Amino acid sequence: MSSRVALHLGRSWWVFLGFGLIAIAFGLVAILRPGPTIWALAWAMGVMALAEGAVALSALFARDMPVSKAWLAAYALASLLFGLAAVFFPAVVADALLIVLSAWLLVAGVFRIYHAIRLREVLQDEWLLVISGVLALALGVLFMLFPSQGLMALALWLGAGALVYGMLQVWLGLHLRKLQRP
Repeated sequence: MSSRVALHLGRSWWVFLGFGLIAIAFGLVAILRPGPTIWALAWAMGVMALAEGAVALSALFARDMPVSKAWLAAYALASLLFGLAAVFFPAVVADALLIVLSAWLLVAGVFRIYHAIRLREVLQDEWLLVISGVLALALGVLFMLFPSQGLMALALWLGAGALVYGMLQVWLGLHLRKLQRP
């Protein structure tokens, strides 16, 4: 690595440290308060969808749009409707998203098992694909049968991932701080 790049990264060490500390805080909150975390994430998705819907709506009035105005209007409307639903009813949206995830897992599980059977002549260790399919099916069924617990499990996994990410960012920030000195 060039000394110029190293010096620049060394000067930015605090950004990585800051992201890491925020991620650790988020991870702890997600683990300690999984219910409100899921609702907050649904709400945040709603705010982002509202912003995208507003941008798409304003783009309808641009003269030189390379996209069909009908598709742009449909996207704006879908974004605004989803955004409003997520902002005003985050628990309902979180449940709905989990149901969609469950359905996808069921389809993915069947797809993986089917392909493992069809490709057993070509694949080595096709049993791994079968196991992957069975796990996807099981998770899809569990999410459908127990949506509240599924949401809590997702929040806990998200929190654990955020903790690991945060610790790595803090480590990187402290490591990069050493590069600050020429």
